Amino acid sequence: MIYTQCNLSLISGIFCPPDAIKGDIGACGWVILILSALFTAITFPLTIWFCVKIINEYERAVVFRLGRITSGKPKGPGIIFILPCTDTFLKVDLRVISFAIPPQEILTKDSVTTTVDGVVYYKIYNAIKSVANVNNVHVATAQLSQTTLRNILGTQTLSSILSNREEIAHNIQSILDNATHDWGVNVERVEMRDVRLPVQMQRAMAAEAEAVREARAKIVSAEGEMNASRALKEASMVMCESPAALQLRYLQTLATIATENNSTIIFPIPIDMLQGLQKK
Repeated sequence: MIYTQCNLSLISGIFCPPDAIKGDIGACGWVILILSALFTAITFPLTIWFCVKIINEYERAVVFRLGRITSGKPKGPGIIFILPCTDTFLKVDLRVISFAIPPQEILTKDSVTTTVDGVVYYKIYNAIKSVANVNNVHVATAQLSQTTLRNILGTQTLSSILSNREEIAHNIQSILDNATHDWGVNVERVEMRDVRLPVQMQRAMAAEAEAVREARAKIVSAEGEMNASRALKEASMVMCESPAALQLRYLQTLATIATENNSTIIFPIPIDMLQGLQKK
């Protein structure tokens, strides 16, 4: 009898602290709670395996007693004690969770159809809110991420999506973080992984880029020819002032050809000799 009373006082002190239950559970609830504590005390060596639970370091347990959350904060990590007949608990993982947003077909502001997917990283910072305020916090966060991605990218043009991906991802992360705050979720990072365009749009953009490159190449070639013609004009003026410079240029050209390819070199007849023969 003394052993039973000691066990009963111990168990009532562990499982029924003054601030353990918020709200009134009613007379029937107290009767069920007392009977459960008595049953646990009488069968203490056996029920200890049902009362003791181990919570990992990265987990928290939200304990429900007769349908009510037992305290204002979750329990764990370590060993927790529950009543086998009246208490139930849910484990909540506090680690960072990542999921891929399925490819979303989006019509941009400039009427271009594109497919965008991404990755969201989030974690639960309040286990009680994640259990009590939403049915399935992971499914709700995933669905909200899909709709937010579609809504944000629908107001952007294709060029802004391709050039401002980091800024758009930061805006999506801010919207998701504000929306999931009441769920006990903190969205830490959002990344746009891939932006896929239709094949026809890819061909049109490739043709446009090729045309721009060709136009730039023609402009560069024209500028080079203009600069070369100016240089040749200045060189011709110098050679006109000194006829021997033309002969030196001949010799320099022949030396250049000889270093590249082995060939027979024919020296041109100087123009001065031809002028002398013509006079005779």
